[in-house]
Amino acid sequence: MAILPIVAYPDPRLRAVAEPVERFDAELRQLAADLLETMRAAPGVGITAPHVGVPLRLVVLELTPGEVRVYVNPVLLWSSPETTRATEGSVSMPGVTEEIERPARVRVGWRDLDGAAHEEEAEGFLATCHQHEIDQLDGVFWLQRLSRLKRERVIARYGKLQRG
Repeated sequence: MAILPIVAYPDPRLRAVAEPVERFDAELRQLAADLLETMRAAPGVGITAPHVGVPLRLVVLELTPGEVRVYVNPVLLWSSPETTRATEGSVSMPGVTEEIERPARVRVGWRDLDGAAHEEEAEGFLATCHQHEIDQLDGVFWLQRLSRLKRERVIARYGKLQRG
């Protein structure tokens, strides 16, 4: 396993739509393992292949230590009309977070590392993470979910952190 360099905001690759994974092989397994190590080092609870400059639809989540979830080609199948607010951030923009409103429950379809199809319904933090990471795969960086004013404030805070 290797810790990969993380693409930093405002790199345009964070706004690119990721390509579907077509080969379920040792290379994909290695990328997933490297993503996990990179995410843990960041630290974070979720990471996508685009976060390390690889334009593939691959997500690794570890919301609870030791409970690693890998999602290949995840898609949002359904979302509830009820919403909830949660604090979000990104490994590509460390040190800043903001509250974002999203659907409270979702159903997600994906493939595992062997290519087998799965679906799950999620609520709470897992539902937020699914939506956040699928957005990233679709080229929607989390800042785009904020109002213009909040987005400008977060960018200013991030800029201050970068300048030290």
